[in-house]
Parts: sequence; structure tokens; C-alpha cells
Amino acid sequence: MHDVANVALKFIDLNVYNILFLFLVGFIGGLVSGFIGSGGAFVLTPGMMSLGVPGTIAVASNMCHKFPKAMVGAYKRFKYGQVDLKLGFVLAASAGVGVQIGIKIQRWILAKWGPAGSDLYVSVSFVAVLVIVGLYVLRDALNISKSGGAEKVALLARKLQSINLPPMITFKTANVRISFWFTVPVGLATGLLAATIAVGGFIGVPGMIYMLGVSGLVASASELVVAFAMGMGGSINWAMHGMVDIRLVLIILAGSLLGVQLGAIGTTYVKDYMIKMVMATIMLIVAVSRGFAIPKYLKALGLITMDGGTIKVLETISFVSMCFALLTGATIILASMWKAKRAAYSPESLPAEA
Repeated sequence: MHDVANVALKFIDLNVYNILFLFLVGFIGGLVSGFIGSGGAFVLTPGMMSLGVPGTIAVASNMCHKFPKAMVGAYKRFKYGQVDLKLGFVLAASAGVGVQIGIKIQRWILAKWGPAGSDLYVSVSFVAVLVIVGLYVLRDALNISKSGGAEKVALLARKLQSINLPPMITFKTANVRISFWFTVPVGLATGLLAATIAVGGFIGVPGMIYMLGVSGLVASASELVVAFAMGMGGSINWAMHGMVDIRLVLIILAGSLLGVQLGAIGTTYVKDYMIKMVMATIMLIVAVSRGFAIPKYLKALGLITMDGGTIKVLETISFVSMCFALLTGATIILASMWKAKRAAYSPESLPAEA
């Protein structure tokens, strides 16, 4: 049995390179978060782990930085009329339960198999969920793009909305009326994954879109309210177990607070399907990055034999693909904003002079 308390002491040394990398990861994570509504954790957690941060500490520190950043992003997008506060708080209630369950699962794995087992669990979970959800969202985004950019309510969401199972709730901003009981699994899954692998938004946002029938724009904005509530509750729990590295929190938060505001502004210039396109693209690239890191943890657990040189090559590929994911996400978002803004201010779009 491993001593969980000892794991909290294994914080990485910070040099100038690590600080700059974490700040950049935080900035792009914030940019992605403000744009697609996720906490950006599917960028931030692997980013920290690529520097050698233990999976549990990466998850805990990421969750701790999440709630102030999410609060800023939610406020920014609330001013644009994109946030459904009622939807956010309803989902946050069940997400809070999911967070506590997820933390217990993560601590059990850490105690039973140690840091290598926890890292393997985080990485395998990342790859599995990112690939499944990423491919589904990508297919949907491509279909919407081909049909002229009109976002349609998913078939599952239409069926669930037609079921009268009290209590029924009306979400005005989202323009959705649905049974409370159908919101529970979305919230639980969001909280469970947020606490287990520090990623809840890329489950919460698709859940709102495809199960509840919320538009991509409102779903991505309302998820920030859920992220704030989950992040605050989860941070307190993780901190009580000594798993939060406050140095990492402050560095990535500094970058995130800049990025999240820029990302939120970007949503006012692009079509809804671009949010899904960005989400899917980053998910799939990050999944590849985490996939190359898995053999290292399998070797540490004695499940496979592999020479150190091969492990080093795979780690390098994992790190490079992670950097590629960051740059790809930032490029897509900023290019979309630039293109849409130029179109908005083109001579053709300006009103003709009398």
C-alpha cells in the first residue's frame, strides 16, 4: 500500500523554462476555455504532466486554478448574453456530487498503485474519452458546416425534451424546457471526470448540446458557471489532502486570466459550429499526445518491458504533440476571430451612405 501523503511532497523544481512553459500553457488553456466553455483542463493537465508533475497533483492544481478563471470567463460571456445562470447552477448541483465521487476514486487508485498507477489512469482516461467525444463532436461540426452553418437540435435531445417527467424546468436563455432528471447524468458525469482527470467541460458541453438541446454558444458559456462551482469545491477537498501545488496554480492562473477574456471575446465573432470544430481538433491532438506517454507508466508498473531510449523518444513525441495541440488551438481561435472581424468590417458589410 502506498502512502498517499508522501506523494504531495513530490512537487517539481521550477526553472525559467518551466515557468514560461506553464504560463504559455495557462494562456492557451484560458483562450480555449473562454472560447469553448471547458476549463481548458484537457490542455493544462497533460501540459503539466509533460513537465513531470504527478498526475494527481496536476489534476488537483488544475482544479484549483479553474474556479477564479471560470468566474472571469462566465462574467465576460454573461455580459454578452450567452450564459444561462439557471442551467449552470442546476448542473453544478449534481456536478458537485460527481466531484466528490471522482476524488475518492482518484485517491483510491493513488493509494493502491502509487503515482505511476495514477498517471496511467489519468492518461488512459484522457485518451479514451477524448477520442470518443472528439470524433463525435468533429463529425457534428463538419455536418453543420456542410449544411450552411445552421445548428440543429440533436435527435436525442428532441426525444428527451418531449418526455414530461416532473419536475420540468425551463431555461430561458438556452430556450430549453426539459425534465430535471435528464440534467442529473450530465452534471454527474461532468463532476466525476473533473475530479478524476481534471476534465469536465468537454463532457459537460457536449452533454448540454446533445442531451439537453442547448446551442453550442450557450452551452460553452454556461459550462463556465459549472466549472466555477466544481473548481471551488474540489480545490478545498484536494487542498485538505495536500495535493495542490500553489506555485503551479498561480503561474497557470496568470496566463489563463489573460487568455480566457480573449477567448470569450472570440465567441462573439465566430459561428457556433467553429466552437465545436476547435473543441474536437484539440481533443484529438491531445489524445495522441497522452497516448505516447502511456508506455512510460506501464513500464513503471512492471506491466511491459521497454528500454529507456525508446521511452525517451515516446516522451519527446508526447511533448511535441502537446505543444502542437496548444499552437493549433490558439491558431484556429485567433484566425477565426481575425477572419470574422475582417468580414464584419469589410466595405460590403457596412451600411451604404445616403
